[in-house]
Amino acid sequence: MLRKSDELKDRIESKRHELQARLAELRADARAEAIESRRKIERSLEELDGYLKDGWHNLSEGVSTKLNSWLTRN
Repeated sequence: MLRKSDELKDRIESKRHELQARLAELRADARAEAIESRRKIERSLEELDGYLKDGWHNLSEGVSTKLNSWLTRN
């Protein structure tokens, strides 16, 4: 049976891959809108990395809440 943290991890990893793919597309676009979108995605991925700095094994309830909020915003 899938644990709640496993399901969250799968959702986060799916969104991370989606954002990384979008970022790769935007790198080829020099328009100001694309540059701002790239910066936004890069900040979002940095925020995610900060939440996960201690890894998936010891997720606190607070970090889980932040990760769910991150998913909602992205």
